[in-house]
Amino acid sequence: MRKRLIDSVEVSSTTATESLPIESIAQVEVSSEAADSPIEGAFSPGGSGWRAAGPGEQRIRILFDEPERVRRMTLKFVERERARTQEFVLTWSTDVGSPAHIIVRQQWTFSPTGSTTESETYDVDLDHVRMLELMIKPDISDSTAVATLAEWRVSADR
Repeated sequence: MRKRLIDSVEVSSTTATESLPIESIAQVEVSSEAADSPIEGAFSPGGSGWRAAGPGEQRIRILFDEPERVRRMTLKFVERERARTQEFVLTWSTDVGSPAHIIVRQQWTFSPTGSTTESETYDVDLDHVRMLELMIKPDISDSTAVATLAEWRVSADR
């Protein structure tokens, strides 16, 4: 018998994905951003995250320069200060003017004494993606809440 030991975290090269370098292959549109928490903080590894400049629903769009094949997305939200129920909708499209397709619509209740972090990974198989859009309603019952996003990773076969 021929055998060899493999590293338990080894991933087959046919299924390996890597984070796309959003800053060099896309333009990002954002409805607002706080001066000390710009959108770059959500796309940079180890970044400080993004925070809206004010309360209310916010939108973040990734507009790819060329069509991309997207295989995985990770979103991470952190709220340590107040209890709130956030809703977000993640959509994609083959062009800015084309109809958007919903990937997920989700609510999450944050609690400073319990659930302070929501981290979601979505395995998808999307071809010819030109736009990803994240709409965040920071609190479904309080219009004074401010949206935040700790991390957004987009991965593809490379």
